[in-house]
Amino acid sequence: MEPALDRQRVQEFARKLFGLYTSGLLTLMVQIGFRTGLFEAAARGPATSAELAERAGLDERYVREWLAAMATGGVAEYDAETRRFTLPPEHATCLTGTSSRNLAPASQTLTMLARRLPEVTECFRTGGGVPYAAYRPDFTESQDASWRLLYDGLLVKGFLPVATGLPERLAAGIRVADVGCGTGHAVNVMARAYPRSSFVGYDWSEEAVARGRDEARGLGLANTRFEALDVTRLPAEPKFDLITTFDAVHDQRDPATVLCRIAGALAPDGVYLMVEPRASSRLEDNLGNPFTPYMYAISVLHCLTVSLAEGGAGLGTAWGEQTARRLLAEAGFGAVEVFDAPGPQNSIFVCRLPAPVR
Repeated sequence: MEPALDRQRVQEFARKLFGLYTSGLLTLMVQIGFRTGLFEAAARGPATSAELAERAGLDERYVREWLAAMATGGVAEYDAETRRFTLPPEHATCLTGTSSRNLAPASQTLTMLARRLPEVTECFRTGGGVPYAAYRPDFTESQDASWRLLYDGLLVKGFLPVATGLPERLAAGIRVADVGCGTGHAVNVMARAYPRSSFVGYDWSEEAVARGRDEARGLGLANTRFEALDVTRLPAEPKFDLITTFDAVHDQRDPATVLCRIAGALAPDGVYLMVEPRASSRLEDNLGNPFTPYMYAISVLHCLTVSLAEGGAGLGTAWGEQTARRLLAEAGFGAVEVFDAPGPQNSIFVCRLPAPVR
């Protein structure tokens, strides 16, 4: 006998489900606005579709339909009398400019991950995973676009100062390594801010570190170095006074070994600063957190599968503070402080080695 259905609950969930599909499609509209410069053009003031198309140098009919999606989706406002569309300044803050508040670049993540959906779906049947190499080069582009503005706006002023005394040590001159540096923008931002310190970026992708070198060269930085390296083989010498990782531990094949290697390469009075998604290791604690559905979905479509593809631990994006603390302790860190990063989605772990026994 089939259970009796609560019809109101069915209707409510159907609306929710359709809302999810709508949000996905609107994400694609945001990506179009980002790629074509429509948001920047709209931020200049109210405009009809023809006026906005002229500003942006685009086809009016496509712009008109895009604006209709933006207006009905709550991104833009529409005045029926003047037939003009307005991008409110509060919305423009989140969609334009060079500050860390600009979330428009993150819209690229959806299409980047969707291209790998058939391969990930097959892994549900066969196990294993989709290797990181299969996500190149557009994963690198997507991550760079999303993190670049965060580094520019928050790295020096927001992330580094949570470790007491760290900005002063950087200003005086210390040795710094960024492990899993990607395209190296974080390294170059720090190197430009602290010219007396020396910086090295490690990443397994030669393509990514080459971009870091090119950017450093363009900025005229003489205190940076980039090296392609499997970070599970990070050497114990030379020692570093500061080691950083930015969203780079949870999707490693062997995160425990990476953390052990970091501890082994850290100077006795050094600091390891680890930025990771803010979550609990317990699913029940993450229910109701508006950011964790995004984390788990990203995990299925990238972070989990690239680790499992190498026979790895498969921690997942929302591996959580409890698991992170355990692995850090097992790696040899004696003191771990956790701070909320600027913005609601990340935590900053400030880790130090135990004081030597005298």
